[in-house]
Amino acid sequence: MGLPHVSPSYFARSGFLAGAMTVVVCGLCLRAFGYDVGLPFVAVKYGGSVLWGAMVYLLLAAFFPSRWNGYEVHIAILAVVLVELIRLVHFPALDAFRATTAGALLLGRVFSLWNIVCYITGIGAAAIMAGRVSRVWLSSST
Repeated sequence: MGLPHVSPSYFARSGFLAGAMTVVVCGLCLRAFGYDVGLPFVAVKYGGSVLWGAMVYLLLAAFFPSRWNGYEVHIAILAVVLVELIRLVHFPALDAFRATTAGALLLGRVFSLWNIVCYITGIGAAAIMAGRVSRVWLSSST
């Protein structure tokens, strides 16, 4: 009666989810305490956007089936660009949601090309780090 077999994809997905949760906590801490610790506006504003892009990539990498490997970056970029473009759309219910904290964190309020640049930077950084971690994990498991 040994331990049940757990697939390597389970550990990979768990790692991506743990990474996403870590990024969420870092982003919330940055927004809550960034100014208190003396970080400039640019670091708080755009640092949060970089972390948001990384979170989107990590969540997609965790939830997409393995047959989509390699496409997570493209899908994440498409997702963040679409979310940013949604900021150009205005109607009362959507604007009311944006006025809440959750709406501001998820959808934002103002369209910015700089946000897209930051999101893509976060996606790229997360993809590079995830690739390095998975290579180290694979080489240590053999």
